Amino acid sequence: MPHLPAPQSVSAQAPGSSAAGPAAAPAGTAPESLPANIEALLKRDASGLVAAVIQQFDTLEVLMLGWMDAEALRRTLTGGRVTFWSRSRQEYWRKGDTSGHAQFVKSVAIDCDGDALLVTVDQVGAACHTGTRTCFEGRGLPAVTGSRDA
Repeated sequence: MPHLPAPQSVSAQAPGSSAAGPAAAPAGTAPESLPANIEALLKRDASGLVAAVIQQFDTLEVLMLGWMDAEALRRTLTGGRVTFWSRSRQEYWRKGDTSGHAQFVKSVAIDCDGDALLVTVDQVGAACHTGTRTCFEGRGLPAVTGSRDA
């Protein structure tokens, strides 16, 4: 698995956007776009998004799944907090800005196919918008379980 280098300036756009994206960052701040070598690793869906699995860094709980484009990933890599692309609102959102339930980035990895990210975080409060610790809590489905010996 490749290591993610320090961000450098290249171009990126919001999903479905023809504009160059958000306004330029002030001097001395993070680059405006995702480095080309990282961008080249991403295999996006038809909407230009990659799934981001969010996991608690110390307990390894899977907290939630969100969606990122190149800009959301750049913001996550350079800002210390997780940023997603909201498919329903069609805008970027940084987890916890309205709820107070922030996700502080501990590490970011890309899977072997480039179509998913694993972001380990230090979660403050509930990860799910319903108020539960994880988006999977209390939502188990009936499934036949397997065994190695079967």
